[in-house]
Amino acid sequence: MTKLSPMMQQYFAVKEKHKDHILFFRLGDFYEMFFDDAIVASKELELTLTGRDCGQEERAPMCGVPYHACDAYINRLIKKGFKVAICEQMENPAEAKGVVKREVIRVVTPGTLIEQNMLSEDANNYIACVMFTEAGFGLACADISTGQLFVSQFAADAEGELINELGRYSPSEIIFNDGILDKDALTGFIKNKLHCVADLLDADRFATGNARGLIEKHFSKSPEELGIEGKALAVSVLGALLSYLYETQQKGLERITSVSYVNAEQYMVLGLTARRNLELTQTMRSGEKKGTLLWVLDKTKTAMGKRLLRSFLEKPLVNPAVINKRLNAVEELYNDTMLRCDLIESLAGVYDLERLMTRIIYGNASPREFKSLECTCRVLPPIKARLEDCKSAYLSDIYRQTDPLADLCGLISRAIVDEPPVALKDGGVIKEGFDEELDGLRTLVHNTKQILVGIETQEKEKTGIKNLKIGYNRIFGYYIEVTKSNLGLVPDTYIRKQTLANCERYITQELKDLEDKILSAGERITLLEAKLFESVRQQVSSELHRVQATASALAHLDVYCSLAAVAVANGYCRPEVNFSDEISIKDGRHPVVELLMNGAPFVANDTALNNSDKLIAIITGPNMAGKSTYMRQTALIVLMAQIGSFVPAASASVGVVDGIFTRVGASDDLASGQSTFMVEMTEVAEIMREATDKSLLILDEIGRGTSTFDGMSIARAVLEYIANKRYVGAKTLFATHYHELTALEDELPSVKNYNIACKKRGDDITFLRRIVPGGADDSYGIEVSKLAGVPDWIIKRARQVLGKLEEGEEVKPAGKKKAHAEAPGDQMSFTAVIPSEVEEKLKQIDVNTLTPIEALNKLYELKTLLKD
Repeated sequence: MTKLSPMMQQYFAVKEKHKDHILFFRLGDFYEMFFDDAIVASKELELTLTGRDCGQEERAPMCGVPYHACDAYINRLIKKGFKVAICEQMENPAEAKGVVKREVIRVVTPGTLIEQNMLSEDANNYIACVMFTEAGFGLACADISTGQLFVSQFAADAEGELINELGRYSPSEIIFNDGILDKDALTGFIKNKLHCVADLLDADRFATGNARGLIEKHFSKSPEELGIEGKALAVSVLGALLSYLYETQQKGLERITSVSYVNAEQYMVLGLTARRNLELTQTMRSGEKKGTLLWVLDKTKTAMGKRLLRSFLEKPLVNPAVINKRLNAVEELYNDTMLRCDLIESLAGVYDLERLMTRIIYGNASPREFKSLECTCRVLPPIKARLEDCKSAYLSDIYRQTDPLADLCGLISRAIVDEPPVALKDGGVIKEGFDEELDGLRTLVHNTKQILVGIETQEKEKTGIKNLKIGYNRIFGYYIEVTKSNLGLVPDTYIRKQTLANCERYITQELKDLEDKILSAGERITLLEAKLFESVRQQVSSELHRVQATASALAHLDVYCSLAAVAVANGYCRPEVNFSDEISIKDGRHPVVELLMNGAPFVANDTALNNSDKLIAIITGPNMAGKSTYMRQTALIVLMAQIGSFVPAASASVGVVDGIFTRVGASDDLASGQSTFMVEMTEVAEIMREATDKSLLILDEIGRGTSTFDGMSIARAVLEYIANKRYVGAKTLFATHYHELTALEDELPSVKNYNIACKKRGDDITFLRRIVPGGADDSYGIEVSKLAGVPDWIIKRARQVLGKLEEGEEVKPAGKKKAHAEAPGDQMSFTAVIPSEVEEKLKQIDVNTLTPIEALNKLYELKTLLKD
């Protein structure tokens, strides 16, 4: 076997440590991929597959991408679920002896992205680490692009809670221990719902001793000092996550400075199903932001504010004291128009400090990003000044936490030019006057001709040789040329280098030193600029804590300003949030639907629920009348109140709920082979297990996925189970077409009937969208079918069948012969069975109520029908 070339030996040594990664191997101006990596990458990135001599008989398959454009290619691979190891040249190839030294400087994975063009500015990008032992579950989630880190732990029987918590973070990458493999519900959720990259980690990473040691080394604090004392699972899973991050990132992890322990009881239970049904951050049909609650509330001006608002929506609070502090901040901004407008205008000039600092710490920030930091620093003093007189606790906190960062602003302003190039390598980054040595080198490069003229003049005066001149050639460099007639005036310090026919050429030590400076000035400028830029980077990085605190303050301010602006624009009111068991909403509106109605009036409705006589509201009425909208708007108003937002209502009093559970709509889960009814019942079972007497349930058409009597029986049993406080006792909105269920109002004191008011005149039906007490007197199914555009023949036939069913008569197929009426061979036509449209219209006319003009119009309409 032929021996591999030295470069290829180096490649295989690196690849051996990164078998599961696509290796970007730096060769000059390209990142090259070889062998299997090249075959995969050429297919996924649509690159030309070539070959390279490697010391073997067969050439190595190879493809590559330019190093300066690698981000776009890496991003495409990451989105396809691959991980990329970047192997960089660690020395200048021109100065290297033998093979250039190369090392993997970073492994890029879906959960460890920091590049701005690979991330969504309004959403966090989390990597999650999950573990299970007999003691329970541990969860750690980090967004290394912002430095956020959260840990939690759950009891061994709390798999559902863990799933809900994972759903909040929606990580793009999950790492786990082998104990997770036995948890079918969790693994199914990761595979079918999260659709993220998932990898198994070695058990050693989760060992308590190893984890604790790594935590103490990273934070310079013990787990007890970090607030996770006595939480062994949290310690283990946090240590495993840090271990993985150190392995993949190599540097920059000093960005993660703190850890937050999250107790699930701090937040409302809001599962993936509820978030999807309520369309909090993306619509069910298209997955877009428009048409969601986030779309309504997001008037934020900063990327940090956008991410924080999304976090608020995914983690509604259950502590009225904290909620009311948020509401106080929003109310102060709501009431002070000038303050709100000034702050919003200033926040528009704030860049993404969180991710900006991450790239600065990693060393990936461009000169222009430093100027973005400077621009942000310039708007901090006016923001702080406007907050000085604020009265609410949270706005006062923001005032104290906002650091003007004047020193960083001054440093960047002095160091970096006002309009820097895209990259440091382009040169001209450091501002004139920042460094004396750099200024001297630049003067030398830019004024070489003038300097030489000056030296020439000086030598003429010193020697008295009037025609002395300085020249340059590639062999001798710079030289002094003296004609033969003036040789007697040449001083002893001149060194002869060349004799020509009419003159002699000399050099001096001064000229030689100048030549060395001029020829090396360009390279020295590049090196010096890089050194000075790195010095600025380190100084800015050292102030991470100050910048991070300011970034957090600005994000919260942005969210409060956004909520206040939306409340003013849409006519929202401040809700009363307390520990009562009541939800009382006056003239509530759906926050999304009303904005999508293009100015048409939205019919507002009241809601009254409590844990005694108004525990369950059974809502009947036709489809399309607004039952689902009404139930969703109630849930959204409660959720908005518990994130600290004003709500779309005339008034609202909300006793905090510990969870919102929804069962809305019907769909097959083809991925797991479950039918519509099975999915429905699985969700109902989960709600019945997790809901408490402090929860809010939104249940739409329970039991419709099976036969009428089975479905009605199940629906009634579910209602009775909820109404029994030994089992659930949760406040419930229950929409149904089973009118028989309205009898429960007389049997259970906690049940109340409501219906969607409709107005019917003849065949026409008008939905009034108003919720009124009592059960519906009709389902209006046929009328709704007509509104939907079902053919007239079907509508007429449906009415005929309905009439026969209501009379208890046998229904026979349209067109079927009656043996005693027809002669053999004759067949009844459809028109013999179904009355004509004119006949139908005539039957519906009440001549006693018609005015003369209405009678003429009806007559004209009937005549027109006969012509048609």
